[in-house]
Amino acid sequence: MNKKKVFWRTILIVCLVGCVLCLGFVAWRLYRDYETEKQYEQLRQQAAAETEETETEAQTAASEEEGKEGEEAELPDGIFVDMENPIDFTALQAINPEIYAWIRIPDTNIDYPIAQREGDDSYYLTHDIYGEERVAASIYTEDCNSKDFTDPNTVIYGHNMKNKSMFQNLHLFEDRTFFDEHPYVYIYTPQGVMMYEIFASYTYDDRHIMNSFNFDDPAVFAQYLSDIFNVRSMDANIREGVEVTAEDRIITLETCVGTGEKYRYIVQAVLMQNS
Repeated sequence: MNKKKVFWRTILIVCLVGCVLCLGFVAWRLYRDYETEKQYEQLRQQAAAETEETETEAQTAASEEEGKEGEEAELPDGIFVDMENPIDFTALQAINPEIYAWIRIPDTNIDYPIAQREGDDSYYLTHDIYGEERVAASIYTEDCNSKDFTDPNTVIYGHNMKNKSMFQNLHLFEDRTFFDEHPYVYIYTPQGVMMYEIFASYTYDDRHIMNSFNFDDPAVFAQYLSDIFNVRSMDANIREGVEVTAEDRIITLETCVGTGEKYRYIVQAVLMQNS
């Protein structure tokens, strides 16, 4: 066999080995993503009961209040919705005491615990709530935010996974019809259930929001909100008729755009509460 044939055979073998390794890596990633989502599904079954009926009742009650002429829309018990809390936080915190809340958006795959690790904001960027290193990681907040959702703006992070898990479904809100038909986010805590109304979704840059704005300054927060309602990007959706002021509390749900690192996709919602 001459040297030329040996050379090209070697190249072919190297290419084949490379392809096999790449396919193996992709298969391993897919399996890990599947395994992670299966764990979270088991956790949902363990921690939650039926929520659709109680959420529908809460939405109906809120709509009825909004429709009363001359009356403010109110929800009972201050910031908490008058509905049964289906999440068993005792069971969750036995698994991981750093789980402090649960987030759910109806008609999406977003139905996960929220965790926070004091002193290590990057931990849940790479670890699931069982402490295992996972690409999907966890839904989490950083410790610059309190865990009682009393901050003016609470930023909640989640990965944009190809298997549509974690916060990938935030991108559903790019569609105006979906945005219009899905106005609510539910946050469950050991103290009760909070109901938020989604008022904006849009692509943003990759700045660290909590480090970029002093939300404790009402003037800064008011200007930040004004900028949101005046955003003019092509993919921006703003809900008409929703007023958000510096006296309100909002949540900012943040995920990646594609595989890039320069932009983030954001969905924001305001807490519905008694005046």
